[in-house]
Amino acid sequence: MVCCRQEFYGKDLAKYKLERAMEEFDTAELLFYNERYQAANNRAYYSIYYSITAVLCLEPIAFKKRKDTIGYFHKNYVHTSIFPKEIRRSISKAAKIRHASDYDDFYIAGKDETKKQIQTAKELIGLVNNYISER
Repeated sequence: MVCCRQEFYGKDLAKYKLERAMEEFDTAELLFYNERYQAANNRAYYSIYYSITAVLCLEPIAFKKRKDTIGYFHKNYVHTSIFPKEIRRSISKAAKIRHASDYDDFYIAGKDETKKQIQTAKELIGLVNNYISER
């Protein structure tokens, strides 16, 4: 865990990270519509990840590893019901699918599965946007 200095966290940084999440989401959709499902899975996952980092920008905390960032989010925001518990499974599934899409030579990304990853990213962006707006 890395604690951040005051100037490196806050609502402005959270908004920036959320914008980044939306850009990755847009890219995921473009890739999806061009039937580039493995690449779309990757961008959908990073859209999810940047959404999570947007939330964490509201407190003075940051992590060097993605798994630590996501674990902290699950423990402090999902487990406490700030975000719906169902999103945890979707985030975990997106991480597994991104890993398979990027590193498993025998993994074949499917249209329906990729569409679910993009839907998860869209849902989380909406939830995070609401969360940040209320702060």
